[in-house]
Amino acid sequence: MRRANWISLIGIFVVAFGGLALTLVAGNSPQLGLDLQGGASVVLQPKEQVPSDVLDQTISIIRNRVDALGVAEPDITRQGNSVLVQLPGVRDQQRALDLVGQTAELRFRPVLQPVPPDESTPVQTVPPVSTTVAGDTSTTVADATATSAPGTTVAPATTAPPVGSGERGVPRQAPDTTAPPATTAEPTTTATTAAGDTAATTSPGITVPTTPRDDDVADQVVVLPQLDENGDVVSRLQLGPAALTGSGVSSARATFEQGEWLVRVEFTGDGIDAFNALAAQCYQASDPTVCPSGQIAITLDGEVQSAPTVQAPEFQRDQVQISGSFDEQSAKDLALVLRYGALPVQLEPQTVQTVSATLGKDSLHAGIIAGLVGLLLVIAYMTLYYRWLGPVVLLGLMVSGSLLYTIIAFLGETQGLALTLAGVTGIIVSIGVTVDSYVVYFERLKDDVRSGKSMRSSAERGFSNAYRTILAADGASLIGAVLLYLLTVGSVRGFAFFLGLATLLDMIVAYFYTRPMVILLSRTKRFSGTHVMGVTSGEAAVSAGRAPVGAAR
Repeated sequence: MRRANWISLIGIFVVAFGGLALTLVAGNSPQLGLDLQGGASVVLQPKEQVPSDVLDQTISIIRNRVDALGVAEPDITRQGNSVLVQLPGVRDQQRALDLVGQTAELRFRPVLQPVPPDESTPVQTVPPVSTTVAGDTSTTVADATATSAPGTTVAPATTAPPVGSGERGVPRQAPDTTAPPATTAEPTTTATTAAGDTAATTSPGITVPTTPRDDDVADQVVVLPQLDENGDVVSRLQLGPAALTGSGVSSARATFEQGEWLVRVEFTGDGIDAFNALAAQCYQASDPTVCPSGQIAITLDGEVQSAPTVQAPEFQRDQVQISGSFDEQSAKDLALVLRYGALPVQLEPQTVQTVSATLGKDSLHAGIIAGLVGLLLVIAYMTLYYRWLGPVVLLGLMVSGSLLYTIIAFLGETQGLALTLAGVTGIIVSIGVTVDSYVVYFERLKDDVRSGKSMRSSAERGFSNAYRTILAADGASLIGAVLLYLLTVGSVRGFAFFLGLATLLDMIVAYFYTRPMVILLSRTKRFSGTHVMGVTSGEAAVSAGRAPVGAAR
């Protein structure tokens, strides 16, 4: 039995302090929430009830926008019919909030030409440029022999169109489509704008940067990326002005026909007219000044979702299909984008919170000071009341703190868990929960000693009785924390999570540290005496008029 206690005690020390040492050596630390390092937070809610898949698509778009902002460890979660967006450490808070809540727009753009995926790779042919005069936009092509970029195919549903070799609209080889020459151009080209009448000259070998999301204007030539499932850029396309938006799409669905997944699209009356006008220009590159590649790119929020090659000059509004090397998930994803790309969901901010970096730092210092003061007061009280058992409580709190710090740092690095001010409050409250477990056990020991039993005989038997009470008390706290986490939103959830985590650790530390520590100490000469807790053996019996057990009559 004594050996088992030593194994339990050494084991909890190794896990607690060894884990803490590894965490510090690795340089890991808890990720701080926006209220501790500054940032912005907003709760967005649709104006009307929307299907679950619409809200999921909205969250996906918001997450892409936040990633583009470069925010470290953002927290974007769905809570019921609302979306909670927390952006710790973001500097331009108002810009971030405006971007997050902005409604996205699905656009259909002609593909002018592919450009290298890497922005640093120079383009050997001069890209098309746009000329804007009095608000009208036209596109000229400097090298009209550009080969169309890879893409899936869009064709009438009544025909059997060629199948591209792409995945999510990103095929591995280009279709055999070459734009006929329209004009010849010198190695340089000039772009003119009416606003400033400024001539700009470019030369072969220039690099073409990706258009920032903020500059993705519908009536301008842009360069947008196409991403894979991991968010890596697999291709970039230079696109002409948008000819149609998502408002022209009536519906879209993924179907499995003739051994392949494809997407059927239905347009509105006005939508099919605009689409057919663009398709006529793109079919076999009929108008190389507008669509030299023969492809139409479907873009959403600054990204190319698909770039199918047009297989007919005209379509019926309910007889359009997009085919390619789709699997079930990619086909459904594209159909979802087409259905809800225009985001008919208009989000309203319910609560908005902005915290400056200075205020966040002050909050962190205040939380640390509050925790230290509370800890010192608790240790002082336990030492005065339980005397030599006070250091046992102090060491136990160090074990619990080490475990808690290691777990929070690990979850922060792997799962993006952020420690907020509410979480700090939960941890401080958990100190009381932990100390309460020691009080339950020590009071049981004092009662046994007063009744005439020795510390050695009471330590193990007293813990068995006390641990049932500890489990009942911690269980009640855990139930409250779980209910708070499930039924609330925002900072209250952070409070509930850290309180529940600390409560679980209290159950573990009480069994694997407190029990073996007190049992082993009770077997030593110094701790075997009743003076350890400031009580006298047989005190209860004497007060009742009886001699203590073992005393002479």
